[in-house]
Amino acid sequence: MRVCHLSWEYPPVVYGGLGRHVHALAEAQAALGHDVTVITDHVPHLPAEESVAGVRILRAAPAPPDLPFDTEHLLAWVLGLNHRLVTLGNAALPRLHLDVLHAHDWLVAHAARDLAAIEDTPIVATIHATEAGRHQGWLPTDLSRSIHRIESWLVESARHVITCSEYMESEVSQLFNVPNDDLTVIPNGIDTARWSATSRRGSGSGRQDGPTLVYCGRLEWEKGVHTLVDAVARLRREFPGLRLVIAGDGTQREALVEQSRRRRIATRVTFTGWLPEERLYEVMTSADAIVVPSIYEPFGLVALEAAALNAPLVVARTGGLAEFAADDSTAITFSPGAVDELVVAVHRILDDPRTATIRARRARRRLRDHHAWPMLADATVSVYEQAAHQRDSHRGRPTKPLPGQDLSGNLLARPPA
Repeated sequence: MRVCHLSWEYPPVVYGGLGRHVHALAEAQAALGHDVTVITDHVPHLPAEESVAGVRILRAAPAPPDLPFDTEHLLAWVLGLNHRLVTLGNAALPRLHLDVLHAHDWLVAHAARDLAAIEDTPIVATIHATEAGRHQGWLPTDLSRSIHRIESWLVESARHVITCSEYMESEVSQLFNVPNDDLTVIPNGIDTARWSATSRRGSGSGRQDGPTLVYCGRLEWEKGVHTLVDAVARLRREFPGLRLVIAGDGTQREALVEQSRRRRIATRVTFTGWLPEERLYEVMTSADAIVVPSIYEPFGLVALEAAALNAPLVVARTGGLAEFAADDSTAITFSPGAVDELVVAVHRILDDPRTATIRARRARRRLRDHHAWPMLADATVSVYEQAAHQRDSHRGRPTKPLPGQDLSGNLLARPPA
């Protein structure tokens, strides 16, 4: 198959799980013998075209307007990005002879539509998350409603839609009125050889400096880090020397720093910002437990990374995290946002490190059976083949209104506090 992935982020640009997902999927497909291209944004000091691990990487040239990537300018920034991607793709398509365009999330929707129309190339879309999901089913601003409509537009344009969990399959089906035949669940994967640890410092026993909890990821409200900070404020009374390392960045960083001060645990919480991969390994392998406290989590790639490193896991019972830890056999779970339950869950890890280690080893074995990239890459190619041969019969599906909205997406009532 000849496939082109459209993605706004691709290493070395990695903001969240999407960039790592596209990178691993593209390289796994190339290793299986497929002709794989990635069209993405420019990166200073990197070539406009290069081949890495069998993947042809095409980077769009910079062009005005030169806007910051922030909430205020987001839609204008995305439109500028899509203009650059279309300009690049339009020049490249005649030599690529594509069988399918694989679009990753709403940020590349316009480019996917325009490029697919040039040679009537089918679109396969992976919806990694939704704007409505991030806001617990509400679209509170003009920006949120615009993003939701673009997501709907991309889904409507796709011959087939991929989601990373059964939770996301249900969400996409309900939000965008997608028939089950047009949806496929393919979970995220992990390269266990790349994410591996021969030894672990975290042991939970006999450590004079106290246990260490680690959070890795974006610092946004839906990631639930505020829940973890509150839990640490309680846990430190029972575990002297307890430390929390927060690795990542986002719009909630200053609020979390202030929350740590108010809870009088500022000296026990370390904010590292984004870390290079080698340093991230070190931080994660030092943990007595890695905590993923998400309020909303379509999948939760960090859970796979923690499992690959044999790190004990505490995860919120939501989305793809709940599916990975279905019966507490691979991770200890708690209800999203429930500080009391999170405190109990961490206790179970720290009070019984031997069982925590057994559970961590069980989680790593699960990776081999369900999250190996060659298997997932092959499953994705099967979706491409289906999309390339099926008749596109679902144009114009009406999008269902969300709770508190009319059909145009206008907010009818304020969301619950």
